[in-house]
Amino acid sequence: METKTLNWVKEIKIDLACCKSCKSCMNACFVDVIRWDEKTKKPVVAYPEDCVWCLACECACPQNCIEVIPNIPEPLRSSY
Repeated sequence: METKTLNWVKEIKIDLACCKSCKSCMNACFVDVIRWDEKTKKPVVAYPEDCVWCLACECACPQNCIEVIPNIPEPLRSSY
């Protein structure tokens, strides 16, 4: 049997111009996808393939600088 790993996230965008360097997104990410760049004093998406699409980083950002774009492989079924 073959197992296929599904990446739930297509892309994670961080608007660095809007970012206030509060580290809320980094602290909210429990799978360590978002790390801190000491040079720029801004968050970086270090491991996008590990993202579980929980959206905790989006919710934690007080400036709404983060957008997590999902990778949905097929259309979702309608509930009605």
